[in-house]
Parts: sequence; C-alpha cells; structure tokens
Amino acid sequence: MIDFVPREKQQGILLPLEETEQKSLKNFRLFNEDCLVGLKKIKDNEIDCIDGMDNFWSDNQLKKKAEKSNTIGGLPVGMKFDPLQGKKLQEFFYKVSVELLRVLKPGGFMVAFSQGRLFHRMSVAAEDAGFEVRDMLIWEHNGGQGKAFKQDHFVRKMKISEKEKKEMIEKMQGRKTPQLRPKFEPILLAQKPKDGTFVKNWLKWETGLIKTNFETSQTTLMKYHKPTKDEVIDHMTVKPVDLMERLIDIFSIEGQTILDPFMGSGTTGVAAIKNSRSFVGFEIEKKYLNMSLARLKSL
Repeated sequence: MIDFVPREKQQGILLPLEETEQKSLKNFRLFNEDCLVGLKKIKDNEIDCIDGMDNFWSDNQLKKKAEKSNTIGGLPVGMKFDPLQGKKLQEFFYKVSVELLRVLKPGGFMVAFSQGRLFHRMSVAAEDAGFEVRDMLIWEHNGGQGKAFKQDHFVRKMKISEKEKKEMIEKMQGRKTPQLRPKFEPILLAQKPKDGTFVKNWLKWETGLIKTNFETSQTTLMKYHKPTKDEVIDHMTVKPVDLMERLIDIFSIEGQTILDPFMGSGTTGVAAIKNSRSFVGFEIEKKYLNMSLARLKSL
C-alpha cells in the first residue's frame, strides 16, 4: 500500500505516516502542491485514468468573483467578458496536459469538466499536447443560478431626461445580458494514443476500452442532480459522488490508479476508493487538502 498524507512537508514532498499509522488508511496519495511541480515526481505511464478535473483556478478567486456578482459597483460577473481568460486557460491547460500525457498509460483516458464557452480552449490544448479528443460528454443537472442582468439600472444613471430613460427601458422590454441559466456542464473526453491496436493495447496496459451497458441507456448524456444543501461541501465546484463513480466505472477497472491533479474537496478520490481503485490527488490549497484527507479516511 502506498499512502501519503499531509502531516509534514519538505520541498513540496509529502512525507509518509509511520508504518503503524498507515495500516488504517486506504490506498491513496495526496499532495499539497502545484500539480505542474508534483506531476514530475510520477513516473511515465504510471496512471491508468485521469478523472474529475475542473478546479483549475483558485477557490478563493472564485469566491471573490461570486461575492462581487451581486453588486453594481464593479460590473457583475454575468456582464463581464474577458477573451483573455480563454487564452490563458488554454496556455495553462496545455502545460498540464503535456505532463498528464506523460504519466498516463497508452490508451488511458482523461476526463475533464469545463464551461460551455471554454470547452474549445481545453480541447485544443489537450489535442496540441498529444491527446486524441474522443468526445464531449454532458453532465445535465438541476440548474445553476441565472447570470443574466437587466440594463435598467445603467439607463437610469445616464445623463438624459426621465422621459428618455423611460422610453429606453420600455424599448428594451426587460431584456438581459446574454447568459442563459446553465443546466449542464460539458466534459472533455480525451485519450492518450494507443500502443498498437485496441486489442494489443488492452492486453499490455488494460486501458483504451470502455465499459458499456446499453440496457441502462448509457450515453454521452449523464443526468445527476447537484448535491443538496445537506450534502454540499464548502467548495465552489463540488461534483456529485455518484457521477464520478459512473465515470470511473466506465473508463477504468478495479485495482487501477485514478489521478485528479486539481483535487478540490476530494470527490474523485472518494469515488475511486469506494470502487476499489487507488487514488493520487494534487491540491494547492491546504484547506481542501485536509478536507479530502478527512473524507478519504472516513470511508
């Protein structure tokens, strides 16, 4: 069993617990560091499946943006559009994808959550790094918060007559900024190139093929509700465990190792351990590293 936990840290490496303490833990390794640094410690072709990624930006940054979204002082998040965001994400995800391609076994799958307007950036980055983009999966959920905003407030602040303001507001007829209420998240499915044919690759690496059950209408559309208030963990982008279990079941087999380089609250790890897989996770924020550790130790 290979178990590492964040009790002590030296030069970015998490030291193992004493042997007596290891016995009660599951088969997982957690690292409190930037995955671009930490992934270099993993050997080539060591990981069977990369799953659950979507927390590319700091949770603290996300919360700051969310706090501003209800104010008029600085433009609400729903009214901002920064084209550089996508370019920066593509540059960053390309660097990550290069390392992920190296550690993933030939034929292994990478599953990464995204946003509708940024999915193409992630796809291009993964493809440029050497992955084969296989498909777009859809997580259909019970809906997020609407982000569209009326413009009435800005009209009322304009230096024109009240009559003109009224006419402008009436002409807009309550129309809002172009953000529909989100009901799904796209999921990038990419694959490391195979080592020979599908059969040869499977016989050598046990990767490259998927588990299907058409009797249960297994498709690219996956319907799972977002966690309820009673289930919600203090993290901005938490995913339902049953969704992660399904993805892990489709794209890996028992005994294999699942990697999440942006672990967040550890949902992918929970799903992996519950389904007899090993887990490796990276998380730069200590708060969530400890949260993940607690969840995994409780299983």
